[in-house]
Amino acid sequence: MTIELYLGDCLQVLATLPDSINAVITDPPYGLGDKLTKGGTWHTRGVWADFKAEWDTEPKQDIIDKILEMGLPTVIFGGNYYTLPPSRCWLSWSKINTMPSMADMELAWTNFDRPAKQYRSMRNGWNREHPTQKPVGLMEWILINYTNEGDTILDPFMGSGTTGVACINTGRNFVGIEISPEYFAIAERRIAEAQMQPRLLT
Repeated sequence: MTIELYLGDCLQVLATLPDSINAVITDPPYGLGDKLTKGGTWHTRGVWADFKAEWDTEPKQDIIDKILEMGLPTVIFGGNYYTLPPSRCWLSWSKINTMPSMADMELAWTNFDRPAKQYRSMRNGWNREHPTQKPVGLMEWILINYTNEGDTILDPFMGSGTTGVACINTGRNFVGIEISPEYFAIAERRIAEAQMQPRLLT
């Protein structure tokens, strides 16, 4: 199993990657900004009260277009915020414990010719180290159902490294890119910790 992590602008790094990538699974910024990312009211309870979403001021359509040009099996969370081709297979993360000021589900666009599917889990209940962090179980579900063991998975918006952790847990290679030094360090640590654990899934 190989892990490659890049600190930098993914648009620049993408041009340097080899042709060994098998699939792209990513959760790019949606362009929600501070107010909408905080869900309107949840920051009043002390959740990410000091959070500033400088990286989430606008959707990164140019990078999404570059990803699509790669012609690989692709999953893009927040696909409803982007201009993307029609898709038969949308994936939905349905949140069991919803709250009025936040979405009941999150949608992921794919280029798979398969039926749309839904994954249900709690909105929280894990140690969240990034405000838009996804559950590891969600990413494992996508990897198991839409990629093969031994594949190399690219996440150009790595964030806190959840896709990388899920790749380790499911026997996939991982290439991650993150522009924020703070979140890159978190991803490095989480992925290193996952590599030290026995594999839980086969």
